Amino acid sequence: MSEFDYARVFYLVLLGSAVVLWFFAQNRNSLGKITQQAIIWALIFVGVIAAVGLWGDIRNTVMPGQAVVAEDGRIELPRAADGHYYLTADVNGAPIRFVVDTGASQIVLTKADAETAGLATEDLSFVGRAFTANGEVRTAPVRLERVEVGPLVDEDVRAVVNEGELDQSLLGMEYLQRFTSVEITNGTLVLTR
Repeated sequence: MSEFDYARVFYLVLLGSAVVLWFFAQNRNSLGKITQQAIIWALIFVGVIAAVGLWGDIRNTVMPGQAVVAEDGRIELPRAADGHYYLTADVNGAPIRFVVDTGASQIVLTKADAETAGLATEDLSFVGRAFTANGEVRTAPVRLERVEVGPLVDEDVRAVVNEGELDQSLLGMEYLQRFTSVEITNGTLVLTR
C-alpha cells in the first residue's frame, strides 16, 4: 500500500467514525433500539459478505454440476438444470464437455473443442453436410485417437467437426450405440456396457 492509500483509508475511517458518532449523538434517547438496529444491519452486512464469498459452493448445492459415475461399465449422468445430460470425456487426452444428444447421428465437435483435442482445424476439409434445427452446416470427418470416460476407453473413434456456430460438442448415437443399455431413470441417464 502506498502512502496515498493509507491516507485514503485513514480519511474514510475518520469520516465513518464521525458519521457513527453523530448518529448516536442524535439518537441518544433511544440508544437501545438504535444499537439493536445497528447489530441487525451488521449481521446483514456480514451475511452478504459470506454469501458472496461462498457463492461457488452455494451455486453447486442449488444447481449441482454434472458428475460422472463410472464403475463396472456403468455411467450415471444427472439431468442438468437446463434439462440436458452432459458428459465430460477425455478426447485425445483433453477434457471435452459434451451434450448427450440422441438426435445427433455422430460425435460432433465444435472447432474450439477440436483444437483442444489436438486437431488442426485449418487443415480440415469440410465436405460433409449436416442438417440441424438451425439449417444446413458443413462438417469435416475426423478420427479421434482415444475417447476416455472414466475407465471406459475407445480408440479410433469417428467424429465430425462442425464448421458452423455450435455452442457445445454433441455426443451422438454412433457413440451411444457402443453401450448395451441407454436408459433414463428418475432424472438420471444411465449408460451401461
